[in-house]
Amino acid sequence: MKTVDIIIAVAIHLVIPLIGLLMYLRLLRRMKTEEIPNPPAIDLFLIFATYGGLLLVALTTLLWAWSGMASLGMFYLILVAPIIMGVIAYRNYKKKELSTYHLWTYKAGLLYYAITPVTLGLLIILE
Repeated sequence: MKTVDIIIAVAIHLVIPLIGLLMYLRLLRRMKTEEIPNPPAIDLFLIFATYGGLLLVALTTLLWAWSGMASLGMFYLILVAPIIMGVIAYRNYKKKELSTYHLWTYKAGLLYYAITPVTLGLLIILE
């Protein structure tokens, strides 16, 4: 295995998920300091995991070799994530006036239905 391949693998499978986790924790801390009522912490975790999974599948497709884990990620994105993101959008619809975090959680849930098909379609075209 070449050094470039090792760097790509580490970046895709370790660095990017770690950056996502750190961004999520930073967002939680920010909501706590702003004293947001009923913060959407679990919903935001699921949003970060879902969009992070989409990013990992896209990078795996473009820069790395497809694997069984990538297939499981794709299975989640196509069959499970639409349900989860729909529930998130539904739950935050009435709460969207509470804070910008609730509003963006609602929008992120809805935008999944536009972003994912476009991303997957582009990956099919590019691959």
